[in-house]
Amino acid sequence: MNYKSISDVTTLMNYGAGKLPADVDLIVGTSRYGMLLADIVSLKLNLPHTSLDAFLRNDKVTPANTAASSLARCWDAKKILVVDDVHNESKPIRKVATEMARLFSGKVITLIAFPEKAEVNQADHHLDVVDSPRVFEWNMMHDPLINNACLDIDGVLCLDPTVAENDDGEKYLQFLNNTLPLHIPSQPVAHLVTSRLEKYREQTEQWLERQGVRYGQLHMLNLPSAAERQRLRIHYRFKAEVYRSLPDSVLFIESEKAQAVGIMEAAGKPVFCVETNRMYVPGMAFHPDDAQSRGGLLEKIRQLKYRLGLMLSRQASPTAATRIT
Repeated sequence: MNYKSISDVTTLMNYGAGKLPADVDLIVGTSRYGMLLADIVSLKLNLPHTSLDAFLRNDKVTPANTAASSLARCWDAKKILVVDDVHNESKPIRKVATEMARLFSGKVITLIAFPEKAEVNQADHHLDVVDSPRVFEWNMMHDPLINNACLDIDGVLCLDPTVAENDDGEKYLQFLNNTLPLHIPSQPVAHLVTSRLEKYREQTEQWLERQGVRYGQLHMLNLPSAAERQRLRIHYRFKAEVYRSLPDSVLFIESEKAQAVGIMEAAGKPVFCVETNRMYVPGMAFHPDDAQSRGGLLEKIRQLKYRLGLMLSRQASPTAATRIT
Protein backbone atom coordinates (compact mmCIF):
# COMPACT_ATOMS: atom_id res chain seq x y z
CA MET A 1 0.00 0.00 0.00
CA ASN A 2 1.53 3.31 -1.10
CA TYR A 3 0.69 6.38 0.98
CA LYS A 4 1.40 10.09 0.85
CA SER A 5 0.67 12.65 3.56
CA ILE A 6 0.49 16.43 3.53
CA SER A 7 3.88 16.35 5.23
CA ASP A 8 5.22 14.39 2.25
CA VAL A 9 3.96 17.11 -0.09
CA THR A 10 5.78 19.86 1.81
CA THR A 11 8.97 17.79 1.97
CA LEU A 12 8.86 17.03 -1.75
CA MET A 13 8.28 20.71 -2.49
CA ASN A 14 11.37 21.59 -0.44
CA TYR A 15 13.43 19.48 -2.82
CA GLY A 16 11.40 19.98 -5.99
CA ALA A 17 10.64 23.71 -6.00
CA GLY A 18 13.79 24.42 -8.00
CA LYS A 19 12.61 22.12 -10.80
CA LEU A 20 9.51 24.22 -11.45
CA PRO A 21 9.62 27.27 -13.75
CA ALA A 22 10.98 30.29 -11.90
CA ASP A 23 8.75 32.81 -13.66
CA VAL A 24 5.34 31.39 -12.67
CA ASP A 25 3.20 34.11 -11.11
CA LEU A 26 -0.08 32.32 -10.25
CA ILE A 27 -1.01 28.83 -9.00
CA VAL A 28 -4.40 27.35 -9.99
CA GLY A 29 -5.99 24.31 -8.30
CA THR A 30 -8.24 22.26 -10.59
CA SER A 31 -10.25 20.28 -8.03
CA ARG A 32 -11.07 20.10 -4.33
CA TYR A 33 -7.89 18.15 -3.62
CA GLY A 34 -6.00 20.04 -6.28
CA MET A 35 -6.77 23.22 -4.32
CA LEU A 36 -5.16 21.74 -1.22
CA LEU A 37 -2.01 20.93 -3.19
CA ALA A 38 -2.12 24.33 -4.92
CA ASP A 39 -2.24 26.03 -1.52
CA ILE A 40 0.87 24.16 -0.34
CA VAL A 41 2.72 24.82 -3.60
CA SER A 42 1.81 28.51 -3.51
CA LEU A 43 3.06 28.85 0.07
CA LYS A 44 6.34 27.14 -0.79
CA LEU A 45 6.84 29.29 -3.89
CA ASN A 46 5.49 32.46 -2.24
CA LEU A 47 2.92 32.95 -5.01
CA PRO A 48 -0.83 33.68 -5.03
CA HIS A 49 -3.22 30.85 -5.79
CA THR A 50 -6.83 30.54 -6.95
CA SER A 51 -9.40 27.97 -8.01
CA LEU A 52 -10.12 26.90 -11.58
CA ASP A 53 -13.61 28.43 -11.48
CA ALA A 54 -12.22 31.74 -10.22
CA PHE A 55 -9.61 31.73 -12.97
CA LEU A 56 -12.17 31.04 -15.70
CA ARG A 57 -14.18 34.03 -14.42
CA ASN A 58 -11.04 36.19 -14.29
CA ASP A 59 -11.73 36.98 -10.65
CA LYS A 60 -9.65 39.38 -8.63
CA VAL A 61 -6.51 37.88 -7.11
CA THR A 62 -6.63 37.97 -3.32
CA PRO A 63 -4.04 40.51 -2.15
CA ALA A 64 -1.05 38.86 -0.49
CA ASN A 65 2.52 39.66 0.35
CA THR A 66 3.93 37.48 -2.42
CA ALA A 67 6.34 37.69 -5.31
CA ALA A 68 3.39 38.37 -7.65
CA SER A 69 1.40 40.69 -5.39
CA SER A 70 0.93 43.17 -8.25
CA LEU A 71 -1.60 40.89 -9.99
CA ALA A 72 -5.05 42.48 -9.97
CA ARG A 73 -6.95 39.74 -11.80
CA CYS A 74 -6.18 36.16 -12.76
CA TRP A 75 -5.60 36.87 -16.45
CA ASP A 76 -2.96 39.48 -15.59
CA ALA A 77 -0.57 36.60 -14.95
CA LYS A 78 1.97 35.79 -17.65
CA LYS A 79 2.57 32.17 -16.67
CA ILE A 80 0.39 29.98 -14.47
CA LEU A 81 0.95 26.59 -12.86
CA VAL A 82 -2.14 24.36 -12.87
CA VAL A 83 -2.11 21.77 -10.07
CA ASP A 84 -3.99 18.55 -9.30
CA ASP A 85 -3.16 15.82 -6.81
CA VAL A 86 -3.63 12.86 -9.20
CA HIS A 87 -4.48 12.23 -12.84
CA ASN A 88 -8.24 12.63 -13.28
CA GLU A 89 -9.43 10.55 -16.23
CA SER A 90 -12.82 12.27 -16.34
CA LYS A 91 -11.21 15.72 -16.43
CA PRO A 92 -7.53 15.41 -17.47
CA ILE A 93 -5.33 18.31 -16.51
CA ARG A 94 -4.20 18.80 -20.13
CA LYS A 95 -7.83 19.24 -21.17
CA VAL A 96 -8.24 21.79 -18.38
CA ALA A 97 -5.11 23.60 -19.58
CA THR A 98 -6.49 23.73 -23.13
CA GLU A 99 -9.75 25.21 -21.84
CA MET A 100 -7.80 27.86 -19.92
CA ALA A 101 -5.61 28.69 -22.92
CA ARG A 102 -8.70 29.66 -24.94
CA LEU A 103 -9.32 32.51 -22.50
CA PHE A 104 -5.82 33.33 -21.37
CA SER A 105 -3.01 34.78 -23.49
CA GLY A 106 -0.22 33.70 -21.16
CA LYS A 107 1.48 30.33 -20.78
CA VAL A 108 -0.06 27.37 -18.92
CA ILE A 109 2.19 24.82 -17.14
CA THR A 110 0.71 21.68 -15.54
CA LEU A 111 1.63 19.73 -12.41
CA ILE A 112 0.17 16.40 -11.25
CA ALA A 113 1.55 15.85 -7.77
CA PHE A 114 1.33 12.05 -7.65
CA PRO A 115 0.75 10.30 -10.98
CA GLU A 116 1.13 6.58 -11.48
CA LYS A 117 4.08 5.50 -13.62
CA ALA A 118 1.93 5.22 -16.75
CA GLU A 119 0.52 8.74 -16.17
CA VAL A 120 3.75 10.73 -15.84
CA ASN A 121 3.39 12.19 -19.35
CA GLN A 122 -0.09 13.54 -18.59
CA ALA A 123 1.45 16.73 -17.14
CA ASP A 124 4.57 18.86 -17.53
CA HIS A 125 5.74 18.22 -13.97
CA HIS A 126 5.13 15.89 -11.03
CA LEU A 127 6.38 15.54 -7.46
CA ASP A 128 6.61 11.76 -7.15
CA VAL A 129 5.34 8.61 -8.84
CA VAL A 130 2.84 6.73 -6.65
CA ASP A 131 1.46 3.52 -8.11
CA SER A 132 -1.68 1.69 -6.99
CA PRO A 133 -2.72 0.44 -4.55
CA ARG A 134 -2.39 3.87 -3.00
CA VAL A 135 -4.18 6.22 -0.64
CA PHE A 136 -3.63 9.83 0.42
CA GLU A 137 -4.10 11.55 3.76
CA TRP A 138 -6.42 14.21 2.35
CA ASN A 139 -9.02 11.86 0.87
CA MET A 140 -8.58 8.58 2.72
CA MET A 141 -12.09 8.64 4.20
CA HIS A 142 -13.59 9.43 0.80
CA ASP A 143 -11.62 7.02 -1.39
CA PRO A 144 -13.43 3.97 -2.85
CA LEU A 145 -10.53 1.92 -1.48
CA ILE A 146 -12.20 1.92 1.94
CA ASN A 147 -15.21 0.09 0.47
CA ASN A 148 -13.22 -3.06 1.32
CA ALA A 149 -11.31 -1.69 4.31
CA CYS A 150 -11.52 -2.36 8.05
CA LEU A 151 -12.00 0.65 10.35
CA ASP A 152 -11.61 0.98 14.09
CA ILE A 153 -14.31 3.04 15.81
CA ASP A 154 -12.91 4.74 18.94
CA GLY A 155 -10.26 7.27 17.93
CA VAL A 156 -11.20 6.97 14.24
CA LEU A 157 -14.94 7.49 13.77
CA CYS A 158 -15.37 9.08 17.19
CA LEU A 159 -13.37 10.38 20.13
CA ASP A 160 -11.82 7.92 22.56
CA PRO A 161 -13.46 7.59 25.98
CA THR A 162 -11.60 9.25 28.82
CA VAL A 163 -10.32 7.13 31.68
CA ALA A 164 -13.30 8.23 33.79
CA GLU A 165 -15.79 7.38 31.04
CA ASN A 166 -14.29 3.96 30.39
CA ASP A 167 -15.90 2.43 33.50
CA ASP A 168 -17.93 -0.32 31.77
CA GLY A 169 -20.95 1.21 33.47
CA GLU A 170 -23.23 4.25 33.40
CA LYS A 171 -20.53 6.72 32.34
CA TYR A 172 -19.51 4.46 29.49
CA LEU A 173 -23.11 4.20 28.31
CA GLN A 174 -23.29 8.00 28.27
CA PHE A 175 -20.10 8.06 26.22
CA LEU A 176 -21.49 5.56 23.70
CA ASN A 177 -24.63 7.65 23.23
CA ASN A 178 -23.03 11.09 23.14
CA THR A 179 -19.45 10.78 21.90
CA LEU A 180 -18.48 13.30 19.25
CA PRO A 181 -17.71 12.24 15.66
CA LEU A 182 -14.17 12.51 14.33
CA HIS A 183 -13.54 11.12 10.83
CA ILE A 184 -16.82 10.07 9.24
CA PRO A 185 -16.32 8.35 5.85
CA SER A 186 -18.40 9.46 2.89
CA GLN A 187 -17.96 6.02 1.32
CA PRO A 188 -19.52 2.76 2.54
CA VAL A 189 -17.08 0.73 4.66
CA ALA A 190 -16.98 -3.05 4.47
CA HIS A 191 -16.00 -3.79 8.07
CA LEU A 192 -16.01 -1.91 11.36
CA VAL A 193 -13.73 -3.76 13.77
CA THR A 194 -13.76 -2.59 17.38
CA SER A 195 -12.66 -3.89 20.76
CA ARG A 196 -15.92 -2.58 22.21
CA LEU A 197 -17.79 -5.39 23.93
CA GLU A 198 -20.61 -7.20 22.14
CA LYS A 199 -23.05 -6.20 24.89
CA TYR A 200 -22.80 -2.59 23.64
CA ARG A 201 -23.82 -3.42 20.06
CA GLU A 202 -27.21 -1.69 20.26
CA GLN A 203 -25.76 1.63 21.47
CA THR A 204 -22.96 1.42 18.90
CA GLU A 205 -25.31 0.72 16.00
CA GLN A 206 -27.61 3.56 17.03
CA TRP A 207 -24.72 6.04 17.14
CA LEU A 208 -23.44 4.89 13.75
CA GLU A 209 -26.90 5.33 12.25
CA ARG A 210 -27.19 8.86 13.66
CA GLN A 211 -23.84 9.77 12.10
CA GLY A 212 -24.78 8.33 8.71
CA VAL A 213 -21.98 5.75 8.69
CA ARG A 214 -22.64 3.10 6.04
CA TYR A 215 -21.01 -0.25 6.71
CA GLY A 216 -21.30 -3.96 5.99
CA GLN A 217 -20.36 -5.82 9.16
CA LEU A 218 -19.74 -4.66 12.72
CA HIS A 219 -17.24 -6.93 14.48
CA MET A 220 -17.27 -6.61 18.29
CA LEU A 221 -15.41 -8.41 21.07
CA ASN A 222 -17.49 -11.15 22.68
CA LEU A 223 -16.26 -10.97 26.29
CA PRO A 224 -18.27 -10.47 29.49
CA SER A 225 -16.51 -7.35 30.80
CA ALA A 226 -13.90 -4.69 30.19
CA ALA A 227 -11.88 -6.18 33.05
CA GLU A 228 -11.69 -9.51 31.23
CA ARG A 229 -10.70 -7.73 28.02
CA GLN A 230 -7.94 -5.94 29.88
CA ARG A 231 -6.77 -9.16 31.52
CA LEU A 232 -6.49 -10.92 28.18
CA ARG A 233 -4.95 -7.86 26.46
CA ILE A 234 -6.69 -9.00 23.31
CA HIS A 235 -7.43 -5.67 21.62
CA TYR A 236 -5.07 -5.78 18.63
CA ARG A 237 -5.10 -9.59 18.34
CA PHE A 238 -8.87 -9.60 17.87
CA LYS A 239 -8.65 -6.91 15.20
CA ALA A 240 -5.78 -8.68 13.46
CA GLU A 241 -7.68 -11.98 13.36
CA VAL A 242 -10.66 -10.32 11.68
CA TYR A 243 -8.44 -8.41 9.23
CA ARG A 244 -6.40 -11.50 8.35
CA SER A 245 -9.56 -13.51 7.67
CA LEU A 246 -10.73 -11.01 5.02
CA PRO A 247 -8.73 -11.54 1.80
CA ASP A 248 -10.42 -8.61 0.02
CA SER A 249 -9.48 -6.11 2.75
CA VAL A 250 -6.15 -4.44 1.98
CA LEU A 251 -6.30 -1.61 4.53
CA PHE A 252 -7.05 -1.30 8.25
CA ILE A 253 -7.47 2.17 9.79
CA GLU A 254 -6.55 2.08 13.50
CA SER A 255 -6.39 4.86 16.07
CA GLU A 256 -3.43 3.88 18.27
CA LYS A 257 0.17 3.37 17.19
CA ALA A 258 0.91 0.32 19.36
CA GLN A 259 -2.22 -1.46 18.13
CA ALA A 260 -1.58 -0.44 14.52
CA VAL A 261 1.88 -2.00 14.56
CA GLY A 262 0.54 -5.12 16.30
CA ILE A 263 -2.27 -5.54 13.77
CA MET A 264 0.12 -5.04 10.86
CA GLU A 265 2.58 -7.62 12.18
CA ALA A 266 -0.08 -10.19 13.10
CA ALA A 267 -2.19 -9.82 9.95
CA GLY A 268 0.71 -9.24 7.56
CA LYS A 269 -1.18 -6.42 5.83
CA PRO A 270 -1.03 -2.59 5.77
CA VAL A 271 -2.45 -0.55 8.65
CA PHE A 272 -2.88 3.24 8.73
CA CYS A 273 -2.57 4.86 12.15
CA VAL A 274 -4.54 8.03 12.93
CA GLU A 275 -2.36 8.83 15.96
CA THR A 276 0.92 8.96 14.03
CA ASN A 277 -0.54 9.74 10.60
CA ARG A 278 1.60 6.94 9.18
CA MET A 279 1.07 3.81 7.12
CA TYR A 280 2.59 0.67 8.63
CA VAL A 281 3.36 -2.09 6.14
CA PRO A 282 5.00 -5.49 6.59
CA GLY A 283 8.79 -5.34 6.39
CA MET A 284 9.03 -1.59 6.91
CA ALA A 285 11.92 -0.04 8.84
CA PHE A 286 10.73 2.05 11.77
CA HIS A 287 12.04 5.58 12.16
CA PRO A 288 13.59 6.34 15.59
CA ASP A 289 11.10 9.19 16.09
CA ASP A 290 8.31 6.63 15.82
CA ALA A 291 9.56 4.53 18.72
CA GLN A 292 7.39 6.17 21.37
CA SER A 293 4.04 4.56 21.93
CA ARG A 294 0.98 6.50 22.92
CA GLY A 295 1.89 8.52 25.98
CA GLY A 296 0.35 10.64 28.68
CA LEU A 297 0.65 13.95 26.83
CA LEU A 298 -1.25 12.71 23.79
CA GLU A 299 -3.94 11.25 26.01
CA LYS A 300 -4.30 14.58 27.82
CA ILE A 301 -4.60 16.40 24.49
CA ARG A 302 -7.32 13.99 23.31
CA GLN A 303 -9.23 14.43 26.56
CA LEU A 304 -8.90 18.22 26.36
CA LYS A 305 -10.29 18.19 22.79
CA TYR A 306 -13.16 16.03 23.95
CA ARG A 307 -14.09 18.30 26.86
CA LEU A 308 -13.77 21.41 24.68
CA GLY A 309 -16.09 19.82 22.11
CA LEU A 310 -18.66 19.10 24.80
CA MET A 311 -18.51 22.68 26.07
CA LEU A 312 -18.96 24.13 22.58
CA SER A 313 -21.87 21.87 21.74
CA ARG A 314 -23.64 22.73 24.99
CA GLN A 315 -23.15 26.45 24.41
CA ALA A 316 -24.59 26.10 20.91
CA SER A 317 -27.67 24.20 22.10
CA PRO A 318 -28.24 23.89 25.88
CA THR A 319 -30.98 21.31 25.46
CA ALA A 320 -29.35 19.26 22.73
CA ALA A 321 -27.40 16.06 23.24
CA THR A 322 -23.64 16.48 23.54
CA ARG A 323 -23.05 15.69 19.89
CA ILE A 324 -21.97 17.93 17.04
CA THR A 325 -23.57 17.09 13.69
